[in-house]
Amino acid sequence: MTKAAESKPKLVPRNFTHWAAVGFGSGLAPKAPGTFGSLAAIPLIMIMAQLPLWGYLVVTVLACLVGNYLCGRTADDFGSHDHPAIVWDEFAGMMITFIAVPLSWQTIIAGFVLFRIFDILKPWPIRWLDQHVHGGFGIMVDDLLAGAMAWLVLVFVLPALGLGLL
Repeated sequence: MTKAAESKPKLVPRNFTHWAAVGFGSGLAPKAPGTFGSLAAIPLIMIMAQLPLWGYLVVTVLACLVGNYLCGRTADDFGSHDHPAIVWDEFAGMMITFIAVPLSWQTIIAGFVLFRIFDILKPWPIRWLDQHVHGGFGIMVDDLLAGAMAWLVLVFVLPALGLGLL
């Protein structure tokens, strides 16, 4: 078996856990699955933005809690600690990025870019968590923290620099 064939996930299309964990197919992109997963989260976030803040928070917390199971189970089924196709963690991280953020094309682009920067570069403590925490929570935690850092920059740092989009 070739290395490429070994790296392909053993996706069971009728398995809802797998389907959700791979971002309803967005994580199956051959290049940059995390970016595609983050992009696929935007329509969901736009729908969630119609909810009152408490509703948005409830959905976000549930996505984070359920994500521990979805990501952990799918990683086990795929035989990989954190297979690139698993992007539910990006969905949850993007949800955190946009907590109480009024949506406009500017805030969506800024939040998306900030989240991807933190998720890709993994500044401390994100990289440490990514390397030392395992299982479903280990898959989720680095993206949740990347989302929190992106949110902080979007809501506090950019406005303090006179670049507020809110």
